[in-house]
Amino acid sequence: MTTPDSTHPAPEPQRYNPAMEPVKYLTEPVEDALRPHSYDGIQEYDKRLPRWWLLTLYGAMVFAVLYWAYYETYGLGSSPALALQSEMAENTARAAQKSGVIDDASLWKMSLDPQEVAAGKTTFETTCAACHKPDLTGLIGPNLLDHEWIHGGHPMEEMKTITEGSLLKGMPAWGPLLGKQKITEVTAYIFSHHKPGEEIVAVPGWIPPAGLVPPPAPAP
Repeated sequence: MTTPDSTHPAPEPQRYNPAMEPVKYLTEPVEDALRPHSYDGIQEYDKRLPRWWLLTLYGAMVFAVLYWAYYETYGLGSSPALALQSEMAENTARAAQKSGVIDDASLWKMSLDPQEVAAGKTTFETTCAACHKPDLTGLIGPNLLDHEWIHGGHPMEEMKTITEGSLLKGMPAWGPLLGKQKITEVTAYIFSHHKPGEEIVAVPGWIPPAGLVPPPAPAP
């Protein structure tokens, strides 16, 4: 029995074309062939690359093409740079809120934040809905959905009213009970039903619906 060498090379085993038959190329077992050359009587196997390595390579190539088409060629998605800028802007806005910098602009931004609005809705329903109704249409307290405002229709003015109250109008001061964070969330929830620049109508007061006006105090 002769040993394959450079004089009598072993026949080349069948190999599938990776371009024409990629599945068979990756899955069908193939015996490694001996290379025809010989160094000091030593021959080398024609070792094929491991399948896991080839799958990783081809997968990376397919991902690169799809990624480039999705973000660069057709612009279907926001690039990572724009996504990072957007997230940094949101973080900056949240940091400003927590740092105590509250103004009309920041409250309008909060009114667009689903988390802030949801938190404000929870507080409103547990503390404010008894007078203003859960749907904000007004009961003993005024309607908060229309364009009529007693103490001003800007976010900071409403926040001040919630914080300090108005004894003449029967509005208690919620500042000591709720704290700044919850009051800003309630304000954001109220103004999530409004838009910047909308009409503001100043009115002297609110007339509760019929049957809700408290009876007069009995004469002494």
